[in-house]
Order: sequence, then C-alpha cells, then structure tokens
Amino acid sequence: MAALDQKSPNVLLQNLCCKITGKSEADVAHQFQYAVRVIGSNYAPTIERDEFLVSEKIKKELLKQRREADAALFSELHRKLQTQGVLKHRWSILYLLLSLCEDPRKPSNRVPVCSYGALLAQALPRDVHSTPFYYARPQSLPLSYPERSAAAHNSSMATSGISSMGVFSINGPGPTPPSLLTGPGPQAVGESMRGSRLAWTIPVSSSPSGAAAAPRPPSGPSSSPAPKLPQRQRRDGDGSAEIEEAALVRDILYVFQGIDGKFIKMCSPENCYKIDSKVPLCKSLRDTSSRLAELGWLHNKIRKYTDSHSLDRAFGLVGQSFCAALHQELKEYYRLLSVLHAQLQVEEDQGVNMSVDSSLTLRRLLVWTYDPKVRLKTLAALVDYCQGRKGGELASAVHAYGKTGDPHMRALIQHILGLVSHPILNFLYRWIYDGELEDTYHEFFVASDPTVKTDRLWHDKYSLRKSMIPSFITMDQARKVLLIGKSINFLHQVCHDRTPPGKIMPASKSTDSPKDAAELFTDLEGAFQSKIDAAYFETSKYLLDVLNKNYQLLEHLQAMRRYLLLGQGDFIRHLMDLLKPELARAATTLYQHNLTGILETAVRATNAQFDSPEILKRLDVRLLEVSPGDTGWDVFSLDYHVEGPIATVFTRECMSHYLRVFNFLWRAKRMEYILTDIWKGQMCNAKLLKSMPELSGVLHQCHVLASEMVHFIHQMQYYITFEVLECSCDELWNKVQQAQDLDHIIAAHDVFLDTIISRCLLDVNNRSLLNQLRAVFDQIIEFQNAQDTLYRSALEELQLRIQFEDKKRQREEMGEWGVTAEREAEENRRVQEFKDTIPKMCSQLRLLTHFYQGIVQEFLRLLMTSSDESLQFLSFRLDFNEHYKARDPRLRPSLGATRGRRSSNI
Repeated sequence: MAALDQKSPNVLLQNLCCKITGKSEADVAHQFQYAVRVIGSNYAPTIERDEFLVSEKIKKELLKQRREADAALFSELHRKLQTQGVLKHRWSILYLLLSLCEDPRKPSNRVPVCSYGALLAQALPRDVHSTPFYYARPQSLPLSYPERSAAAHNSSMATSGISSMGVFSINGPGPTPPSLLTGPGPQAVGESMRGSRLAWTIPVSSSPSGAAAAPRPPSGPSSSPAPKLPQRQRRDGDGSAEIEEAALVRDILYVFQGIDGKFIKMCSPENCYKIDSKVPLCKSLRDTSSRLAELGWLHNKIRKYTDSHSLDRAFGLVGQSFCAALHQELKEYYRLLSVLHAQLQVEEDQGVNMSVDSSLTLRRLLVWTYDPKVRLKTLAALVDYCQGRKGGELASAVHAYGKTGDPHMRALIQHILGLVSHPILNFLYRWIYDGELEDTYHEFFVASDPTVKTDRLWHDKYSLRKSMIPSFITMDQARKVLLIGKSINFLHQVCHDRTPPGKIMPASKSTDSPKDAAELFTDLEGAFQSKIDAAYFETSKYLLDVLNKNYQLLEHLQAMRRYLLLGQGDFIRHLMDLLKPELARAATTLYQHNLTGILETAVRATNAQFDSPEILKRLDVRLLEVSPGDTGWDVFSLDYHVEGPIATVFTRECMSHYLRVFNFLWRAKRMEYILTDIWKGQMCNAKLLKSMPELSGVLHQCHVLASEMVHFIHQMQYYITFEVLECSCDELWNKVQQAQDLDHIIAAHDVFLDTIISRCLLDVNNRSLLNQLRAVFDQIIEFQNAQDTLYRSALEELQLRIQFEDKKRQREEMGEWGVTAEREAEENRRVQEFKDTIPKMCSQLRLLTHFYQGIVQEFLRLLMTSSDESLQFLSFRLDFNEHYKARDPRLRPSLGATRGRRSSNI
C-alpha cells in the first residue's frame, strides 16, 4: 500500500490499462490517451449518483448470474467499507465495478464509445503526464482557448460543471486549489482550469435546467477559432434597444457578492433585488435575473449576521465559532464566484474568438448556482433560527436544525455543529478534569456564583444554567458534569485535599478537533457517556472516601441518632435523673455551665464515654428562648456542633430540624419519666393508705387514669421509636451505603429528616394532631400535680392520725386517760374536714379524666382521618379494645368510609 500511495495517478491509470488489456506499456499508449481524455472530459452519463442504487444493481447482477454467495459476500464487504472512512469516492469505484462486470455484447443505454471520436481527435494536454487525473480541467470550461470550438463540438454539457456546495465530505469543504486563485488573464485562467478541478459538482438529475443549459453540438469537430457572432440585441415596441444578456450576467455576478449592479439594485423597502421596470428587458430574462438575484440576498443575510457578531466579544467563543463556520462556507462560495468572474473576464478578453455556446449565460448560471443556492438557503434559515442565541443555546439551535432527511444538508449542519460545539467541549474537559470554569461570557451550562462563601460551596456556588444545556446533552449527563467539577472544587477548597486531579482519575486530552467534537456529541450513548461516567464515578468515589475516612461522616450520622434522637437510652435516662432538680426550677434561674457539667457527668457514667473524642467534644447544651412561666424542662436542649466538610450534609436547616425533633422526643420522654414517677408513687403509697378506706375510691380512680395514660404514652413511644426513627434510620443507612455521590447522601438525609418531621407530627399538615398531643402531655403533667397533692394531703392526714394514736397510747401507758372528750371531738372534727375534701378530690379527678379522654378521642379521630397509613394504624393500637370508640360515636366509621379505606389500601 505504501508503494501504491507513492505512485502518481497517471502511473496507476497506465497500470490499469495494462491490466485490463493484458498488453505492455508501449502497446497501450492509444488506450491510455483515450482513458486520460475520458477522465479529463466533461462527459458524464446521466445517472443517479447514489451509492446505494449502484450497490443494489451489482447485487442484482450477481443474483442474475446465480451467484448468491458472491452477492452476500459483496453486501457484507460493502457494509464494512461504509463503516470505515478509508475511501471518499465509493460511488465511483462501485460504478466502475458495475461497468466492468456488464456484458459488452448486451445493448446499453450509455453513450456509445463512438461519441468520443471528436474528443479523441484532440491532442493530449501538454501536462497529461505530469498532472494527476483528479486535477483534470473543470467541466464545461475550456481546455485551452484555441480549442474551445473543438471541445464544444463533443461536450454534451450533461453535467453543470460549476455547480454547488453539495458534495462536501462530513468534515466540510476541502482547501482551495491554488490554481483557482491565479489572476484572471486568459492564459493563466486556461492553465488554472487545466490544473484544478472545481470542488463543487452537481449531477444533471439535481437541476431541472441542466438540459436547457446544454449547448447544441456543432456539426463536426473543429479546432479553428469560432467566427465572430452577432450581438444579441432586440428592439422593444418603442424602438429602444434591449439590454444584452452579457451585461445582465456581469450585474448578476456583482449581485452574488451583495453589490448593486448597473441594472439590478437592492430595494430597501421590499428587502430584495429588483430590476427597474423602465429597463428594456424581456420577461424571461427579467424573471431569470430575479431568481439569480436571490443568491445575493441570501449572501447578504449571512454576511450581515457574521459582520454584526464577528467583532462582538460578548457573543462568546461558541458564537465566534459559528461565525467562523459561516465564513468558511462563504469562502467556498467566493471560490465559485472567482471562477465565474475569471470566465467572464476571459470572454471579454477573447472577444470575437469566443463561441456563444461556451459563454456564460443566465441559464447556465441557474444550473451552476443551483446547489450553492440550496446551501445558502439552509445557512440563511439557520442564521434566522439562531438570532439572539449564544453559547449552549446556540449549539442546541444548530443541532435541532440538522434533523433533516437531506444527507448533504445534514453533513453541512454536522460540520457547523462540530465547530460550534468545540468550545463547549473545551469548557467541559477543563471542568471535569481540572475543576476550572473560565466562562467569561456565560456560554457553558455550568454557572458559578463568586459571592458564595466556602461553607455553601456545594449547595449554592455552582448550578446548572438550563438554557445553555445543549439539546444533544441529556439532563442526567449535565447533572453528572456539574457534580464532577463541583466535587473537585469541594475537595480542594473545603476538604483541603491537595491530591492532583490526574491522580484521582486518568485525564483525557483537553482539546479535540471540531471533527472529534462532532463525532463525540453524535455518539452520546457511547464514547461521550463513557467519558462522563468514568470521570463521575472516580471523582465521586474519591470524595466519599475522603469524607468517610478523614471526616468520619458515617460516625457523625450515628451520633445524631444516639444523642439528638435519644437513641442512647442509658445516657438519656441518667441525664434526665441528674437534670431533674435543675430543670424543675424556673428557666430564668438556669446557668449553661452548670448544665454542661451535668452533661459531662452523664457521659462519664454511661456507655457514651466510649464514643470517639471527636464526637463527644461536639456534644453540648443549649438553652432555648425563655418565655414567661417556663421551667427548665421547656428550654433545655442538647446541641451538636458541626463545621467543615460535614456541615455540607448537616446544614443549619438540618440542625434546626434535629433540634425540633429533639424537643418533641425530649417532651415525650419526660411524659414517660413522669408516668414512671406516678406509678412508683402509687406502688409505694398503696400499703400506707390501706388504713384510710375513705380514699379507696379516689385511689382507684387515680390507678385507672394512670393506666390509660401509661398505655397511651407507651404506644406513642413505640410508634416514635420503632416505626418512625428506627425504620427511617435503617432506610437512611442503606441509602448512604449505596450512594454514588455526595448529592445522593444529602438527598437521602433530607428525605430522612422530612420523614421524621412528618411522622412526628411536626409539619404544617399535622399541626392539629400535634396540638392535641401536647394537650395530652399537659393533662399528664396536671394529673401528676393532682396526684401529688392528693398523696401529700393523705400522707399528712395519715401522719396526724398516727400521732394521735401514739399520744393516746402513751397516756394510757402512763395510767392516764388516753383521750379526753374535747380532744376526741377535735380529732373527729379534723378527720371529718379531711373526709369532706375527698369528694372535691374525686370531682377534680373526674374532671381531669373527662378532659383527658375528650382530648384523646379527638386525637384518635384526627388519626383515623389522616392520609398517612402509619397514623391510622396508630389509632388502632391506641384504642385496641375500642374503649374510646364505645364512648364516642364519631370514632365509629361508616360502612362507605371503611370500604373506601380498604380499596385505597388494596
């Protein structure tokens, strides 16, 4: 292959002739000359240049010969060839293979070989052995100007020769041949036509006017100069001479460049090129000129956009790349115009020697500018669609406009998209591999707020600019891109990790060519997705490892559960015992340093002492805002100090939620503590007060009410501890273990807090339930006070009675009367006064019981109507024996409500 690459095309063509004929190089001179003339001629059969159709014809030919295996093999080889970019002109090769495989004895619809007679009669070009055949003379332009008449004799003009911008490769147009940039002199132009082929070619099938543009061949070959032709002039009805077509052609060539001609000028009110109605011109030429002038209008539209934005620095790198792509397309358009201007200059210089059949005409310009017009129309529409857009939004507009069925237009848009998306790719690489964001003109879809401080870096500093997310990048990919760069900056600025990004993950090349950018963004589920995923997983994994190993994130999560959510039972109970004397006092008499000392005592006396010092030093006491009448129980709270990287998870909002939950749990725990004291008082005083039978009814009433309260608080404690806290903590722990990035941990933690806030009745929707529950807690405290008063008065009465009996016995032992009538009357009067207070105590307990049961019944009713199933099940447990349901008809749901609840559960 290397040897073949070094051979010139002429040598390869000569070798092909030798191979086909089986003769030596000296014997194939005639065939070689014939082949050179065929390749360098302007003859082209009228066929559809469709690679698919040619390959199908080859397969059909093989099937006709009953070579099914060869047809299948050809199909597989052709498919593999299409997936590789080795050959650029596959259609030409396939057409050659089809031509070679056809039987020459069969009649063919192709132009017979004899039609090349006049062409072969010409002398070979003088540079035939030095110029490669793919740089042969452009079609429809002369080989050399003395030979114009002879070439026109056999040139069928089946193809337009100078055509459009329609046959570019995917990566855009190629470089300009140097020979097209030479001066406009006759000989220079002749040499340039001989030395270069035009980049734009159009088949005849794509232009309906191709046949009309083809000149009629002369009667015979001739190499002599053409005779001078009469000027094409006509007279109008008023006798004025009609404008020559050549003058219109020159005007049109100026209009193509956006310059007003002599007859065709821009009409600003109508925004179009028009010919003055007073100009003497036939309708056909006027209409043709108007059709051609549209090309100049399209050129002006594109040029106006590029001129207005090229010097606008605020348009950004993406916008400048878009303007560069438009400039590149206009440059190819200017190449065509330069060739047309050179041809027109040659005609003017040659004068009488020029043949009318070879001169530039409006009809020929229509054919030659057909595809450039289509291409410029696409660019002008794209410019309109992209007005007012920049950055990623501009790239989205270009990408959306490429959704067309025309492969040539799709290739054009794909080429422009590669240039436009190249700056975005550079932004993206610097962000995901270095964490750098140099987006001066706000074009990238990742935005940075420089006013945000370091402690809010993760939450507020970086965000997605959704309007700038290109449409070919999914929202999930954009979110991962944001997280990658944010993780790198978080490691450097918050965690103070000095590990270079290259050691965290293998860095890719920071800049790709526009071709690479286009290919990368067209394969969003392949190469692009794999690059994003690799950077995302490596960076996120490293960040989580740093947080867990260096900053004990998981240990802090467990500490929150143990202390602020009362999970360390022995510590909480001992702390409550130590704090009871202090918290019973008025809130204004408390001092934080005293409470801190008690906290440290509780830590040293329980299993909390085995926790990490890093955790214990963060544990502290906080006194809430004091309101009139508050006791220490109302303002006491534990606190947990967080700073540094873990403050990203435990934000101020999260800590306020923790404190709300702690206060609720602390109050519920206090109710359990109070009921325990009530039960202990009842058990201790039960035997002492047996000697006072008048109290049996009151004490029984106290036992019943206390049992109801104990059952209520135990069920509430079970619900809060197991169904809310334990289940939610277990779910949080599983999510944290499976988290792929820090955002997943933060989201799981937020869901955890929202869940316990909601199920602990601390959200807005459950405010009525919380009020009822607090009323129950108040009734428990009131019951404690009432029972303490009862026991205190009963014990005082018991003590007085014991003292009276002791004195009576002492006097009897001394031989005196044990009691006098006066003392006995006084004692009976005092006992009667005590007995008179018992009905008052009973009524107070009955009133307290009535209020308590009314509050509980309302609480149960609200639970039953709640949308949360766990709260509905709580109502069943609180009234498991339907004690309250029997008292309150509202707690008996109707049959329709029961069916509705069952259907919703199903």
